[in-house]
Amino acid sequence: MISCCGNGGCEDSVESLIIIGGGSAAFSAATRAVELGAKKVTIMNDGLPTGGTCVNVGCVPSKTLIRAAESLHRATHNRFAGIKTSGILTDFSAVIEEKRQLVADLRQAKYVNVIQDLPQVRLVKGHAKLLDARSVQVGEMRLSADHILIATGATAGIPNIPGLSEAGYLTNESAFDLETLPESLIVLGGRYIALECAQMFARLGSHVTVLQRSNRILPAESEDITNALTGYLTEEGLEILTAVAVERVHRGKQGVVVMAKINGESRELTASQILVATGRRPNTRNMGLENAGVLLDDRGYIQVSPTLQTTLPGVWAAGDVLGQNMFVYTAAYEGALAVENMLTKADRVADYTALPWVIFTDPQVAGVGMDERQAVAAGHDAEVATLPLSHVPRAIAARDTRGLIQLIRDKKTDLLLGARILAPEGAELLMELAMAIKFGISVTQLRNSFHAYLTLSEGIKLAAITFGKDVAQLSCCAT
Repeated sequence: MISCCGNGGCEDSVESLIIIGGGSAAFSAATRAVELGAKKVTIMNDGLPTGGTCVNVGCVPSKTLIRAAESLHRATHNRFAGIKTSGILTDFSAVIEEKRQLVADLRQAKYVNVIQDLPQVRLVKGHAKLLDARSVQVGEMRLSADHILIATGATAGIPNIPGLSEAGYLTNESAFDLETLPESLIVLGGRYIALECAQMFARLGSHVTVLQRSNRILPAESEDITNALTGYLTEEGLEILTAVAVERVHRGKQGVVVMAKINGESRELTASQILVATGRRPNTRNMGLENAGVLLDDRGYIQVSPTLQTTLPGVWAAGDVLGQNMFVYTAAYEGALAVENMLTKADRVADYTALPWVIFTDPQVAGVGMDERQAVAAGHDAEVATLPLSHVPRAIAARDTRGLIQLIRDKKTDLLLGARILAPEGAELLMELAMAIKFGISVTQLRNSFHAYLTLSEGIKLAAITFGKDVAQLSCCAT
């Protein structure tokens, strides 16, 4: 196929696959396409640098800064008698510069070098518009392909609050590049990104106030978890305000001023900076999607079939632009799955049955499968076992018993339906539980399996025992 460019020029631009986007879904799709024999793959990227959200402004920078803040916090909050420790933040800009170098190194190693080693793949810089099921416009260049994948991701959603834009605000993209630590910080939002950033900045030395619209943080999770986490964060000095309706924002002499109603009462809050973390919005604007026949939902996310094909045959979508399960590993999974389905006609359905997730607060909030409410709604005879970490020998020995392990099973079948964990490094427990759900391992089998003593994973065994026994009555290692 020959397609014409602007200014009367033409070029042979037939592609096996065009990928719009440059993040994890895009790169996973590109490498899988090459493995399946694609001869020409073009990645079109605009906005963030190569690698997309995760490596540039998401997972990598946030988690390394969270670890830095944790190191400082632990140095100043020693839990053991007879040991004196101290920690001082001497150069915030040095912490940020080290973060920048890590981001640059991983972007080069995991994205740029990957493309360089695949001669079938080329990267085109520019904003792409979809013309039809086989054609894309980038600037004055028109490219055609047998298949098209949209993997443009999402970015911070900014609420329509009077004065917010004029006052100026931070998002995850700008907060991780600050050269000076804010003396005080107001965080709008009370979910994943908001809480991770709030605790991180607080541990580095900012006075942090969290403003959450709903009656509690993490409103989708159970109250025992969210109430406990609220308590732990408050003990560290964070101010967490819920049932907040922000009315307007302006910049005053002392910084950003937020006018809000909290539980119906008017209040004025002031901070050096304000961080907006109230959700995400899809990168689907000005792409010509709906004109081409790609249907979007009422939030602008792309609607796809269970096999990840859009409403325009021949065009597929993957990653955060779908608006569900917005994690880097699901994006990579979806990118590869979409390519397999388009190139091999496999018609495989996306399966998120045993999908683990983590909120990197301390203690971490982690989960897999259904919670009790979801299990009951799905028709299960659900039973819940909750084990406080005060019963886990590893936590007792570490003098850090914050949190709990919660297992949800079907009482009739004894199969594990889901789990929720609130614990320091609790996310490291997830994969045993995910595998149990995925492969039908019963709670009894978990209980009867060997778990090394004085490991956090022993808590899984103890939680499983809790369905039938009071673990407080057991000796060490007893079953």
